[in-house]
Formats: sequence, C-alpha cells, structure tokens
Amino acid sequence: MPALTPDTIHTLTETLADLTDYLRENPDPAEALALVEPLLDEYTGLPVQFADTLRALARAVQENPATPRTTQADLLITELRTAAWELADQHTLHYVLDDLRALYGSSPTNEAGCCWCR
Repeated sequence: MPALTPDTIHTLTETLADLTDYLRENPDPAEALALVEPLLDEYTGLPVQFADTLRALARAVQENPATPRTTQADLLITELRTAAWELADQHTLHYVLDDLRALYGSSPTNEAGCCWCR
C-alpha cells in the first residue's frame, strides 16, 4: 500500500467538494446518481468507510503506550466510537438511491442490478 499523507487525504476531500459543487449545478439526475452511488455503497461507501476509520483511530489512540490513561482520554475514545456507530447507521442511505432511481426509470446499473449486487 502506498504511504498515506495529509496531502493524499486532502485530495480526497477536494474531490468530494468538487462533487458537491457539481451537484449544485443541477446535473441530470441519472448522472448525479451514478456519481454518488459509490459513496453510498452498502459495503464500501463513505458511511461504512468513515465509521471504520474512526474505530481504527480510536483503537490506535487507545493502544498507544504514550496515550495518557485518564478519564478525558477514555471519553475522547468513547466519542470516536460513538460517532463511528452513528455513521455506520447511515449505511442504509444506499436504499435511497434505489428509490431515486425508481423516480427516473431504469438506468444501466439498475437494469443489471445495483452496483453492489452484480
């Protein structure tokens, strides 16, 4: 795996900002859905990935020997884990895509089944 850097992650967030800007320009709904679909995938979409990232961060902080063993540190770790659970609950947003596709008729991904069901 290539080394991750703050710049790599910054590029990711810039791409998301570009997507948001593009969606604000009122693109064709089918195209907009196709662009957003990978972000809301039930297994690999942003809610699931970000939840996993927060859990991994909580684990890294908790298991690091330099982390102070204080109530404050425990609370911060708990906050990360709570946020992770809340984000993971958002994985059901992929069902919204199915409903939106139904509003606009079938699309290429719809005809073959949604992208995660192929």
